Amino acid sequence: MVITIARQYGSRGRDIGFSLAESLGISFYDKELITLAAKESGMSEDFFEQYDEKASNSLLYSLSLGAAATITGEYGTMPETPMNDKLYLLQYDIIKKAAESPCVIVGRCADHVLADRKDCVKLYIYCDLERRLEHIMNRYKLTADKAREKIKKNDRARSNYYNHYASGKWGEPQNYDLCINSAKLGVYGTCELIMDYLRHRGMC
Repeated sequence: MVITIARQYGSRGRDIGFSLAESLGISFYDKELITLAAKESGMSEDFFEQYDEKASNSLLYSLSLGAAATITGEYGTMPETPMNDKLYLLQYDIIKKAAESPCVIVGRCADHVLADRKDCVKLYIYCDLERRLEHIMNRYKLTADKAREKIKKNDRARSNYYNHYASGKWGEPQNYDLCINSAKLGVYGTCELIMDYLRHRGMC
């Protein structure tokens, strides 16, 4: 079983994913994918952070070559490939490998990458704007205006990234198995709801 989580910025999707992985006793991947991509490529983790979940303006190179080939040059180096695409391709292969064992994967089009997996549970976590503002203001010590700007910017980036690389549209219910407003139950209540859903499907 693999669980993928798409999330609005500030909805606490990462916290829910981490709690879920702990409850299930399985691996958790979010920023960890950046660390793995950096190790795979030999490039700086801080450098990759700049391109994480951001779409490029070019057409994506064929996935048939594989991420490692694009970076290491097994098929010849491709310096003209935008860094956003290189990172996506690296993470594509890393997600495929990670999914060989049960895990929770947050963001990075994981639901699209693993679309052929029948045991992949696709979740979308959203939240009331007021609660998202409250969370971001408290976490980053921002004013309401700054927090609202940060939410808008990050949601736009995530939407553009998903719409660029995936086959569907970010946040559209038909792309997911379960869509949850985390404001109603909080992190642990949402996690419990997902666990109940998994039990009803006979997956845990």
